[in-house]
Amino acid sequence: MSQAIKETYFNFPGQVGFYKGKVRDVYIFEKELVVVASDRISAFDVVLPRAIPFKGQVLNQIAAKFLKATSDIVPNWVTAVPDPNVTIGKRCEPFKVEMVIRGYLSGHAAREYKAGKRLICGVTMPEGMIENDRFPNPIITPTTKASEGHDEDISKEQILAQGIVSSEDYSILERYTRALFERGQQMAAEMGLILVDTKYEFGKFGKEIYLIDEIHTPDSSRYFYADGYEENQKNEMPQKQLSKEFVRQWLISNGFQGKEGQEIPEMTDEIVESISDRYIELFEKITGEKFHKATTEQIEKRIENSILSHLS
Repeated sequence: MSQAIKETYFNFPGQVGFYKGKVRDVYIFEKELVVVASDRISAFDVVLPRAIPFKGQVLNQIAAKFLKATSDIVPNWVTAVPDPNVTIGKRCEPFKVEMVIRGYLSGHAAREYKAGKRLICGVTMPEGMIENDRFPNPIITPTTKASEGHDEDISKEQILAQGIVSSEDYSILERYTRALFERGQQMAAEMGLILVDTKYEFGKFGKEIYLIDEIHTPDSSRYFYADGYEENQKNEMPQKQLSKEFVRQWLISNGFQGKEGQEIPEMTDEIVESISDRYIELFEKITGEKFHKATTEQIEKRIENSILSHLS
């Protein structure tokens, strides 16, 4: 099996801090961030015990493609992608909200709807919808960025009342979110896909707002196959998805949903390889490009040298 990057422990000249996220290792410099997309995989807010070869490369390269393709809409944090698993960019001050936008009644919104709720994050959902129906217009359902545990739903009114984001900045975030989602849906349609919902994160560098983090990846977005969508809706059948939902479904079928007392099922070599293959399939379907596996021999050395070469 190919090697995978579980975690990194580099120490670079000029580094002032380090942050280990669920799946990324972030090296902090005075004005820059160096982000290593590891091969860790999380589901139900739990990092699973085994890393998935090429997963980090898949997400890093999808994000790089879409950030470049949307840079005419909003400036983004990226200044270099010196390695298939590394992105370097401006050290922005993040807004403490994630801008979630939904074009369809799916996922969390569908669960709320089934529970009888018609209001989500202060936005009214129409009556008479079934799961995966398209909303008349995309809805923005923000969440607060939790430093630990689950992000929480929050309304625009609460964000403004609590002073989390100023009214002026929030209107810019909304405008950027809608424009990015429209571009993402157009690009998905060209690949025979539907971009169902996604989330964007923004930050400030000086006084300017930048798009930060990854965008339109299968970890941050939900895609349906366009072919068969109408037929499935008419017959109230599940939609064929392109996201990491298949990982969640494998865990659920093996008795794990991240709840207390539940044990993560054994991840055999076969399971790990099949997840890796699915991520590569996701890359090729979303981007329309052939995936080229980076060398995994001395993988950490390769990444460290790429970063050092950029820093020098």
